[in-house]
Amino acid sequence: MDKMETRSTCCYCGVGCGVLIESENGRITGVRGDPEHPANFGRLCGKGLSLAASAASDSGRALFPEMRQDRGEPRRRVAWDEALDAAADRFADIIRRHGPDAVAFYASGQLLTEDYYLFNKLAKGVAGTNNIDTNSRLCMSSAVTAYKMAFGADGPPTCYEDLESAGCVLFAGSNMAYAHPVLFRRLEDARRDWPDARWIVVDPRRTDTAAMADLHLQIQPGTDVALFHGMLHHLIWEGLIDAGYIAAHTEGFDALKRMVRDYTPKMAAEICGVRAEDIVTAAEWFGRSPASLSLYCMGLNQSSQGTAKNLALINLHLATGQIGRPGAGPFSLTGQPNAMGGREVGGMATMLAAHRDIANPDHRREVAAHWGVPESRLSSRPGLPAVAMFEALARGEIKAVWIVCTNPAHSLPDLAMARQALSRAELVVVQDAFAETDTTAFADILLPAASWGEKEGTVTNSERRVSRVRAAAPPPGEAKPDGWIAAEFGRRLAARLHPYEADHFAYADAREVFDEHRALTVGRDLDMGGLDYALLEARGPQQWPLFAGQVEGQARRYVAGVFATDDGKARFHAIDYRPPADKISAHYPFRLITGRLRDQWHGMSRTGRVPGLFSHSPEPELRMHPEDAERRNLRDGDLVRVASKRGQWVLPLQTDGDLTRGCVFAAMHWSRQFLNSGGSNEATASAVDGLSFQPELKHAAVKVERADLPWRVLAALRHPDLPALQAELTPLLGEMGYAAISLAAGNVLLLRAADSAARPDWLARLLDALALRPGPDVLEYRDDGRGVLKHVAWDADKLAGLVFAGGGLADRDAGERLLQRLLDGELWQGPRLAAFSPGRTGAVKRDRIVCQCKQVGEAAILDRLERGQDLMALKAELGCGTVCGACAPELARMAAGLEQNT
Repeated sequence: MDKMETRSTCCYCGVGCGVLIESENGRITGVRGDPEHPANFGRLCGKGLSLAASAASDSGRALFPEMRQDRGEPRRRVAWDEALDAAADRFADIIRRHGPDAVAFYASGQLLTEDYYLFNKLAKGVAGTNNIDTNSRLCMSSAVTAYKMAFGADGPPTCYEDLESAGCVLFAGSNMAYAHPVLFRRLEDARRDWPDARWIVVDPRRTDTAAMADLHLQIQPGTDVALFHGMLHHLIWEGLIDAGYIAAHTEGFDALKRMVRDYTPKMAAEICGVRAEDIVTAAEWFGRSPASLSLYCMGLNQSSQGTAKNLALINLHLATGQIGRPGAGPFSLTGQPNAMGGREVGGMATMLAAHRDIANPDHRREVAAHWGVPESRLSSRPGLPAVAMFEALARGEIKAVWIVCTNPAHSLPDLAMARQALSRAELVVVQDAFAETDTTAFADILLPAASWGEKEGTVTNSERRVSRVRAAAPPPGEAKPDGWIAAEFGRRLAARLHPYEADHFAYADAREVFDEHRALTVGRDLDMGGLDYALLEARGPQQWPLFAGQVEGQARRYVAGVFATDDGKARFHAIDYRPPADKISAHYPFRLITGRLRDQWHGMSRTGRVPGLFSHSPEPELRMHPEDAERRNLRDGDLVRVASKRGQWVLPLQTDGDLTRGCVFAAMHWSRQFLNSGGSNEATASAVDGLSFQPELKHAAVKVERADLPWRVLAALRHPDLPALQAELTPLLGEMGYAAISLAAGNVLLLRAADSAARPDWLARLLDALALRPGPDVLEYRDDGRGVLKHVAWDADKLAGLVFAGGGLADRDAGERLLQRLLDGELWQGPRLAAFSPGRTGAVKRDRIVCQCKQVGEAAILDRLERGQDLMALKAELGCGTVCGACAPELARMAAGLEQNT
């Protein structure tokens, strides 16, 4: 097969970056940014640049259907027909016996729009239930609800061009430098051209984004509503509102004005824990700017008051008329590649296709007619959103669940409840590209799905831009595209429940599915009547609305001040501030906040296959303010137990002065494939926003105590197939008081573990899994009196692996020094027995990699900065910050910090 280059999109955040995929002989061999795509113009972040590496091995992929008849049995390999027929038989039987709402579907913002459409159609049009929700409920539903309440319809009113036109940028609950780095590069470029532009960052942490701000409002977690009300109070008091715009284009301002009368900057400052003067400054910059743009993400959405936070921010834009023109407007940054596409097709429990409402009989009638099904089959009762869906599973009210391209056993709050739900369900079908996730362990039927670069369709990004996704390689083994699986199951389920409707899923290709979807949008706010594959292929990605007869979509919405409400006016909403649902107390005194790492994504089923993506944040950790740690006599590297009322997990401690006192931070990504626990959601609460039903994943009340686990194990092995090796080791993690896997450059897998006492049986199984039993190239040192065991392996004249186990600090230090030599890949000189020499004492600090693309470490950067090099010279010499640019904010922060210290 010849070499090919295929135009597609990235599969991570909602920026929707265009990529050019290189493939040869049916394998993806390279990825680069598409210079013609209007979302990124050729730029990619480190995750996007590593996509080819994530697809290099089929190890860990789901390669063929598997099924089991009994929960106590292992799954066995079966043919596709057997698996799909069995699933259809079970679903049909449950629906007949218990009704349509006894089954549920849980999908993902990573599906293509066509896939989403088919699952929505089979759930609502065939099964007759609205119990279909997606993991977008966990990230975007508060933004969706607020858009609908304020403007009458879902969808940001802004576009990416606004990044270059904003005189004031308000970041709220978004570490954009990490979560949306390609768009952040555009903001940095614009700032250089417009030095008078002002950046305001609202975040409980001093993130890389906050460090670059002109004003950082380091609020207490969850107090955003009070902050925005305090800003609005000042805007009203100083006459910085647009009274003409309010009168002509909005409703409800008088009620809001009465409510925020009490929210003086002083009162808001006391709630938020910031200075009243800073709230005034933020309001002045926002109100006086010729164009104010707000960029917000999970810090606003993942809250029991998420919709109120979104609405309070939108109130600022409506009150100042900062909407519908270049550089102005509220812009929710989507967390997943196609969360917007899922909203378009109505693929959630609380909506119908094309932004229609379930409760509206006319809307149900329109959709039923389009699908060719009886109107009575479309339920008028909203389905159960994500958290309620799994609570119903746990109670036994839902009997069967079909999970597509997502990992709720890791991503849902209160993981003990999620695991109970999956254990109690009569039938769990999991459709995924990866065989080893926290959720696939519960699957009675596992269906192998195609992944990124292996399927055809479309996605819609954060600015409502639809892009074509093309397959660059066939899926491995017997894996099939998600849309094919949905159509085959839909056909089978229809044949059992409604025998004359099986042909409703007879699609020749993805183009036919898209055409059926876009026909439903005609006349709606997201009208795609003029948008089809031919236009996308001829003119590239397009924004909606795009009406029939047009060749280009609408960049900004509400330009004329006419909104999607019945009377064309936007709505203000007066909602008082309420604190987070999970209250801190003497027993649980810390506020746990969660967030992203720069180079990882979600549960790491894809990014966790690439060693280079671990280099910036090599291992899981809990971050705590140094004064909080000192009061508890805790030090960096100590293992600590983090516990809430719901669950607990153990992590190493890292002090961090960028946190407010009383807060601790943990990254969301680490799952049971990398830890001996489910990670941060062991502690989070299932409290949800009462309007959007989005859970409060960003806040939990916890306590932090030292974990008494003196017996430690350090293991490392260079291996040609890390996903395969990880699958061997993952079952061992849950047996220890603490255990964590990470990867390192040079194809090295690291495992750290700890327990209250020596575990020789566990250690023996670890040595077997690593193939590090004594032999010609594996030396053993044993001191039974001290409980110490060391194994070191060589490959010719280089270290290949090691296991150091014991309780002594000196032995741990020796293991860390030997690990560094293994990672450096240096030639071994001298006798091999010297590997067991205690050597010098003292802790070993690994050089942290700042630039993932060029693998440039912190030490080299600080050395150049201390010698007086500026950032331009540093980048020219070391290459850091010159590829994806994701490290550029940290480089600037390091330089600024050095200047302050000197």
